[in-house]
Amino acid sequence: MSSAAPAPLLERPASAPPSPSRVLADLGPGQAVTGLIGFIFAATGPVAVILATGERGGLSAAQMASWIFGVFFVNGLLTIALSWRYRTPLVFFWTIPGTVLVGPALAHATHAEVLGAFVVTGALMAALALTGWVRRALSAAPMPIVMGMVAGVFLRFGLDLVRAVHEDVAIAAPMVLAFVALSAWPAAGRRVPPMIGALAVGVVAIALGPPLAWPAGAGLAIGPPTLYAPVFSWPVLLELVVPLAITVLVVQNGQGFAVLKAAGHEPPVNVVTLACGLVSMVTSFVGSASTCLTGPTNAIVASSGERHRHYAGAIVVGLLAVAFGLAASRFTPALLAAPKAFIATLGGLAMLRVLHAAFSTAFRDRFPVGALASFLVTGADLPILGIGAPFWGLVVGIAVSWAMERGDFTKTA
Repeated sequence: MSSAAPAPLLERPASAPPSPSRVLADLGPGQAVTGLIGFIFAATGPVAVILATGERGGLSAAQMASWIFGVFFVNGLLTIALSWRYRTPLVFFWTIPGTVLVGPALAHATHAEVLGAFVVTGALMAALALTGWVRRALSAAPMPIVMGMVAGVFLRFGLDLVRAVHEDVAIAAPMVLAFVALSAWPAAGRRVPPMIGALAVGVVAIALGPPLAWPAGAGLAIGPPTLYAPVFSWPVLLELVVPLAITVLVVQNGQGFAVLKAAGHEPPVNVVTLACGLVSMVTSFVGSASTCLTGPTNAIVASSGERHRHYAGAIVVGLLAVAFGLAASRFTPALLAAPKAFIATLGGLAMLRVLHAAFSTAFRDRFPVGALASFLVTGADLPILGIGAPFWGLVVGIAVSWAMERGDFTKTA
């Protein structure tokens, strides 16, 4: 008697890893630019969240620099390794909602106690990955409702694009015009991809404008991270571990999986979850928040070009993240000096196709009311019980569809 072997719990790559020459062949100008834009996005606004949270929590400059080292250097290495091995864009950074979540905890808990919560959260995620529970849970969520949540998360990028044009027309407007012109003129767009054109025009606009106020001492000097000993406190663990795990697995990784699937990729859910758990435990010892599969940056690197080459853009993000992490203590203030309109315009233009795809999937046929509820709750961006709006968007969307569109649950997807 014979039977088919059960599928392995940890997903195996579909093919052998690409050779260095294959990676270089797949790395065209389009992948290099989307990788650069994805990195710029991660290294500006999200870094500002770390700095703001650290200041409110009373962290020292050395503690914040070590935090930034961990989330860039270690996650950059993870991004390079898994994107290369699976030939799929798998960009890892840190949970931004989770960073905001620990801010209030730092007001009454020590830094070491918060790091202990990061360690336990990582262990919990790794254990869940080894049960296969995460993949089953994510597979059970209707894709239109998930994409309604994604549309709600990414809506702000489109709105920030409009605001950038309104607030700094000298930088944003030429970038948008270049993007539209190259998109509308296919022959020119093949020679100069629209995002490259927008990036180049933005750099020129900045150069022709007022000089930037570069912080004193900004540069690429390498500073070592600081090692910390986590402390395990039951009150802090009870306060942070479950919300952090939900934030990473549902809010953050859920976005990442959804945008990659919408782009035609099949991310290894259990492997990604296990990697997030194990690496979160490692980065805890340098003072960094939990690792996650990022939604926005993966959306950027998978937004254009041939699908089988998207992984090369993710590797570019990883390489830049490693370099940035090594120089975090000196380079962060310099990058934050870039005009906000430049960053907002780049991010908004890169997200346009992703936002369009999210709306198309969310409101195509099944679960339209649930998808709308998910979109509205997520777009409102109001956390409840310390858990971010995307999680509640999924909960409310599924509940609304179960009450009003129950027949859609029985239809074939």
